[in-house]
Amino acid sequence: MNPLLDFTGLPRFAEIKPEHVAPAMEQLLAENRALIARLLGDSAQPRQGGVEPSGAVGAAGRPLPQSAGSASNVSQSPPTWHDFIVPMEDANERLSRAWGPVGHLNAVMNSPELREVYNATLPKITQYYAELGQNLALFDKFKALRNSPEFDGLSAARKKIIENELRDFRLGGAELPEDKKARYLEIQERLAELSSRFSDNLLDATNDYTLVIENSPSSQPSPEGGRSERTSSACKIPDELSGLPEDVLQAAQEAAVAAGKSGWLFTLKAPSYMPVMQYADNRALREKMYRASGTRASEFGKAEWDNTALMDEIVKLRGEEASLLGFANFGELSLATKMADSPQQVTEFMRELAQRARPFAEKDLAELREFARAELGLQELQSWDIGYASEKLREKRYAFSEQEVKQYFPEDAVLPGMFKLVETIYGLQIKASVAPLWHDDVRFFDIRDAQGQLVGQFYLDMYARNSKRGGAWMDDVITRRRLASGIQTPVAYLNCNFSAPVGGKPAVFTHDEVITLFHEFGLGLHHLLTEVEDLAVSGINGVEWDAVELPSQFMENFCWEWEVLHGMTRHSETNEKLPRALFDKMLAAKNFQSGLQTLRQIEFSLFDMLMHSNFEAGGAKSILQLLDEVRAEVAVLIPPAFQRFPHSFSHIFAGGYAAGYYSYKWAEVLSADAYSLFEENGVLNPDVGARFRAEILAMGGSRGAMDSFSAFRGREPSIDALLRHNGLL
Repeated sequence: MNPLLDFTGLPRFAEIKPEHVAPAMEQLLAENRALIARLLGDSAQPRQGGVEPSGAVGAAGRPLPQSAGSASNVSQSPPTWHDFIVPMEDANERLSRAWGPVGHLNAVMNSPELREVYNATLPKITQYYAELGQNLALFDKFKALRNSPEFDGLSAARKKIIENELRDFRLGGAELPEDKKARYLEIQERLAELSSRFSDNLLDATNDYTLVIENSPSSQPSPEGGRSERTSSACKIPDELSGLPEDVLQAAQEAAVAAGKSGWLFTLKAPSYMPVMQYADNRALREKMYRASGTRASEFGKAEWDNTALMDEIVKLRGEEASLLGFANFGELSLATKMADSPQQVTEFMRELAQRARPFAEKDLAELREFARAELGLQELQSWDIGYASEKLREKRYAFSEQEVKQYFPEDAVLPGMFKLVETIYGLQIKASVAPLWHDDVRFFDIRDAQGQLVGQFYLDMYARNSKRGGAWMDDVITRRRLASGIQTPVAYLNCNFSAPVGGKPAVFTHDEVITLFHEFGLGLHHLLTEVEDLAVSGINGVEWDAVELPSQFMENFCWEWEVLHGMTRHSETNEKLPRALFDKMLAAKNFQSGLQTLRQIEFSLFDMLMHSNFEAGGAKSILQLLDEVRAEVAVLIPPAFQRFPHSFSHIFAGGYAAGYYSYKWAEVLSADAYSLFEENGVLNPDVGARFRAEILAMGGSRGAMDSFSAFRGREPSIDALLRHNGLL
């Protein structure tokens, strides 16, 4: 049996092969189209084949099937939830559960064979979802159900599903004339292709660069970029690597051995790149790595990996899509399903925040420049000096280093500590479990309630590798819903890109990596702890995108609490717990350069929204020129002219954050204010935890995010908690 067509349990990762993908998807698409035809009372044969498309999985991203006829031949029997919605939900969940593992493996175990079949199949999946959003017969069925006597008796969750579907049909082009429907479909298909290529180009460009340094006291890396470069050899640690921590050097040595080289091998993946920028005394080495990272997937590298034209086309097509649907710009279209009302409201929010943060950022930068000049001999601070000088200033001002802190966070203390926190505030039990895995590094866990009943399960894939895209993310495997056989257990993927263990010892994490882990676990808990029983609003489904980061950013706050951190630390050499004195230094440094960091997020957010609401792709002004204008307005740190940040901005060009990157700051207002209730009542207070679980996590998308927040906090959110948490008051 094709393992992708087995829905009896967890995905059979060890058995999934590229050759399984096309047959499974073709079968499911045919079955779903036949089902829709039956539900619509259409006796015609379901359409086979069709355009070989490309685009994002539909603007509305809706799980429903193709146009199998017009409204004129629809059966007149009134639709009901159980005879209309449930069969479609079942069919589309099967497709999602088959395609989901394919997309996941493409992200974490990328190979030429899998990439080829993924990119060949993606247009067919995209076409299916986009056509559903344009199906007037289905739209009419939903309208009939909305106007039927049954609607009044449905649960609030089911009413919201129907209202969401009606909205998404309109956003999916259901009411467009046929010629515009065809163009809309072409746009969706092309956008999916472009986004996938953007990711592939970035992964390939990242993997392509390696810098091998062999022992040679006289050798100095030149400031020019290069591919698989070498210096000459000898036997001791060379001067070029002065300042790098021992565990970083050990990881670089092991990477060199794995690549069949001698010396130390560095890459542009975060666990290798970031320590060089933070600790390497050699300025030319930092510049070389910065330049290589900052020019990835651009005109400075291989032409086939250049994302420049892709970005222009993506933005242009999004604008055309919005215009087809009657919106002034893509920003308006994006916000149609979010909490924010308009691009203007978002830009005003970001600019107000920038105004509040700017004095702090200017002070941060002035201090850093003076320190770099007086203490480090750097007369002019460059972008490749920022991380290094900041770390040195932090060490001097607060008398500790990130490397010192890192030794207190081994994986075998951090994970149990994080689990204990969640068990305490939510009354849960988290235990290691067994499941088919895609890599030996992956772990699997069960979450049970206080009575021992299974609540959810999750995979944890923490380490970076060449076959895995960068960053950290959560995704769903199975979503909670009620079936005839009982409640379906939700399952999630949690993915990070931390340094793997070296020297036979557990991996050790920086405090920032601990925060990242808590962030992704918060997203996972939003998916896993839902109590909603209808798929389309269960977990994070149906949650406004600018509120979806609330639970993840909320979890980050616990990483600054002594009673949480102390219990999840153990020095990697001495086994001692984190000393209170060191924690106090960390806390004092918590908002170190928070003004600079806040402006950086605002820069990205404002650039994203303006590019999607007040910009003409391919016009007189380029995307890079727009970014320069945004930086001139809000930034105090301007990177060098060669830097090509947009070319690796996957969140908006290959992810779900287009005209939505502001969501991080928007949701941070919600999360900081929500966490303030814990601060007022005790951060490990199980009563407040139970309330957060019941009003935020359990509700999923079954009601508006503002309603859920207000139910938990007793009022609407205030920006003051965010400013206080970031030291900007």
